[in-house]
Amino acid sequence: MTLFLHHNDFRGRKLGDELQNLNSLKSLYLDQCSLDEHSLQNLGALPFLKNLSFSALSSTIPSGGFLHLRNLKFLNLSYNTLNNNSILQTIGLCDLNNIQELHMYDNNLSGFLPPCLANLTSLQHLDLSSNHLKIPVSLSPLYNLSKLKYFDGSGNEIFTEEDDHNLSPKFQLESLYLNNRGQGARAFPKFLYHQVNLQYMDLTNIHIKGEFPNWLIENNTYLQELHLENCSLSGPFLLPKNSHVNLSFLSISMNHFQGQIPSEIGAHLPRLEVLLMSDDGFNGSIPFSLGNISSLQAFDLSNNSLQGQIPGWIGNMSSLEFLDLSGNNFSGRLPLRFDTSSNLRYLYLSRNKLQGPIAMIFYNSVEIFALDLSHNNLTGTIPEWIGRLSNLRFLLLSYNNLEGEIPIQLSKLDQLTLIDLSHNHLSGNILSWMISTHPFPRQYYSYDYVSSSRQSLEFTTKNVSLYYIGSIIRYFTGIDFSCNNFTGEIPLDIGNLTKIKALNLLHNSLTGPIPPTFSNLKEIESLDLSYNKLDGEIPPRLTELFSLEVFSVAHNNLSGKTPTKVAQFATFDEKCYKDNPFLCGEPLLKICGATMPPSPSPTFTNNEDNGGFMDMEVFYVTFWVEYIMVLIVIGAVLYINPYWRRAWFYFIEVSINNCYYFLVDNLPILYKFGFS
Repeated sequence: MTLFLHHNDFRGRKLGDELQNLNSLKSLYLDQCSLDEHSLQNLGALPFLKNLSFSALSSTIPSGGFLHLRNLKFLNLSYNTLNNNSILQTIGLCDLNNIQELHMYDNNLSGFLPPCLANLTSLQHLDLSSNHLKIPVSLSPLYNLSKLKYFDGSGNEIFTEEDDHNLSPKFQLESLYLNNRGQGARAFPKFLYHQVNLQYMDLTNIHIKGEFPNWLIENNTYLQELHLENCSLSGPFLLPKNSHVNLSFLSISMNHFQGQIPSEIGAHLPRLEVLLMSDDGFNGSIPFSLGNISSLQAFDLSNNSLQGQIPGWIGNMSSLEFLDLSGNNFSGRLPLRFDTSSNLRYLYLSRNKLQGPIAMIFYNSVEIFALDLSHNNLTGTIPEWIGRLSNLRFLLLSYNNLEGEIPIQLSKLDQLTLIDLSHNHLSGNILSWMISTHPFPRQYYSYDYVSSSRQSLEFTTKNVSLYYIGSIIRYFTGIDFSCNNFTGEIPLDIGNLTKIKALNLLHNSLTGPIPPTFSNLKEIESLDLSYNKLDGEIPPRLTELFSLEVFSVAHNNLSGKTPTKVAQFATFDEKCYKDNPFLCGEPLLKICGATMPPSPSPTFTNNEDNGGFMDMEVFYVTFWVEYIMVLIVIGAVLYINPYWRRAWFYFIEVSINNCYYFLVDNLPILYKFGFS
């Protein structure tokens, strides 16, 4: 019999007395309840009680609460405020000799592992994760627990003992989790050499120096998952001597391997479903044998030094869902065909040296969820077939040499949340974009690990290029069309993108006014319209954008008064508005006056568009410099050449005589007309 009593207040009540007639009660759940020192009295009168859960209590656990529950096999104390080891003795936990499964994760436990845990000789499953405990990587305090199969100490401080003894534990673990907050270790703990039943092991962030432990895979033939991310492993990547048919998940990212990926990896690990090898220092090419792993679903080789062409056989991996080859030195053209990869959803090929047009064929285009080809040398136009990727959420084509206009077909991608076409040579008008506000579709994730931590997208917002990693991507929406040759006006429809966080249109040739509909972008954090040819006034209602942190309309032809310095706009300085000749008001030094022209004609900074206007200060300086230079040249010529000097003086003498006789002949006439 099972009884659920969640969310109740049992202070001042004796549960044992109230439940004494339930002699057959086996499971009692008191999660998120309130208890006091009387609440657990006489619970020992329930002879068949085997399972008890006290997670997330709104009060502390009473002293001696478990002293009489000698028959308990399952106890859940997670999400409480247990704050030191002595409390375990106080509540009677260390006297539960028959306990088999104990959960104490997400508490405030600190200090070393309590010695009394060694008394729980029936214990099979122990979860102490997400506390502040100091756990030796050797697990020596638990060596007496011969039945222990599962231990989770992740999220604690993992340390190396001074004396790494040669004792062997009595247990044979099936699952071991020691990831996170590790200080480091000199070598793999010796007890692992005696483990032969491991199925799941995670030592992520435990800095163990040495080579890859291929012996661990060889000794544990049932091993299914192995996580060794950021373990400071070095040397070559060593494979097990024989084929290991049970290993399905291998993560060795963020280590210091040298050399190439072993060519026979596909033969030795034929049942892999997830292979994560990013940030490892591998060079050479992708081994052909990987193409023979028909079960491979997630494959990450990003941020290595791999080179050559991306092999065409990658498009024939029928189970592949997630492929990340970004941050390498791959060259040549893009793989043309993914016509048998019917499950492919995430394709990341950015930061390589890929060339040529974007020409790819997908078996099932409606399944493509993310396409990142940024930071390459791709040329040609954006292909129209991208418009058929109806479920596309992320499209990143920035930092290439693409040209031409945006295909009208892309405006049909109503699931887009992030599009980056910046730093290309695109032209024409900007389409009316409808960035999706639909909930993130969970059906696209076969692996929570991949969806939560492996996705990484680079996008510029708040004038900084940032990497958005993991689940945060689902909450971010943005458009970046900066550094292109787009012309025409900004579409009014962009004002309907009420969920957008970033809009970058800087360094184009956009004209016309800033759409007043931009006041609807209530969640926008970064808006950059600088270095265009926009005119008209800045819509005053932009001050209603209370989430705005970065704003720039500099280097345009805007006029009128700057927005009122209220809310977020009180933080924007002069550089956000500079180089708009007819813009006035704070924080600019130019004070708005009544004589200012209401709607000036656009003026441009280049010489071709100046329309005959002359800078008079420059004219006067140029005139006097040239005048002085002419006098100097004439003087030098007369000084050097005596013939020209005599001719010059003769010319001056003749000119003086002519002027004299002209005045003598005409002076009476001037007197006659009254010019005296």
